[in-house]
Amino acid sequence: MDIKIKEIFENVYEIDLGDGVKRIGTKSIVKGKKVYDEKIVKVDDEEYRIWNPHKSKLGAAIIKGLKVMPIKRNSKVLYLGASAGTTPSHVSDIADRGIIYAVEYAPRIMREFLDSCKDRINLIPILGDANKPQEYSNIVEKVDVIYEDVAQPNQAEILIKNAKWFLKKGGYGMIAIKARSIDVTKDPKEIFKEQKEILESNGFKIVDEVDIEPFEKDHIMFVGKWLG
Repeated sequence: MDIKIKEIFENVYEIDLGDGVKRIGTKSIVKGKKVYDEKIVKVDDEEYRIWNPHKSKLGAAIIKGLKVMPIKRNSKVLYLGASAGTTPSHVSDIADRGIIYAVEYAPRIMREFLDSCKDRINLIPILGDANKPQEYSNIVEKVDVIYEDVAQPNQAEILIKNAKWFLKKGGYGMIAIKARSIDVTKDPKEIFKEQKEILESNGFKIVDEVDIEPFEKDHIMFVGKWLG
């Protein structure tokens, strides 16, 4: 099999297996270990984990043409809504010289997430409520990026609140807005417009936005620069 690998962002790769399917992946920092049944492709001495866009909103956004990807090799990241660790594990691969503070609210899911963290020394699990950043302010330092995937009606406010505590001026917020978590009766496009306005009137300048259908229905990814 003639495998072609092309770096499209820092530590994010387009992987061509020669079958015409568009795939992305990250170079694993923990060889020989899967996190969520992802396919592993070996090239020379490296292992690339295929990033499933059906299981990761960030993966979906990249596949759908994300242009601004602020998570880099050396990034310090605050990740809100870690869940069982699918996307955080890929972020851990990307920020291989950085650190990811990953907040998850549900104790049962946190137990699953801890498995993902075992061999990833740059992934720090925090059991906490993203609505209350003061409760983990003794753990989290100033960060370059906040990534949020929290299905709450006040999603935008949660990002703003955490940015005020932890985000460096000129840093970036990434947020996966789920319209149905905010209002099931409204047109999602109207909700996205409202959420963008909330973010832009509270310190963020939106520099990229990607509709992530068909991978996630009624979802958009916003990338905002924090002007403080």
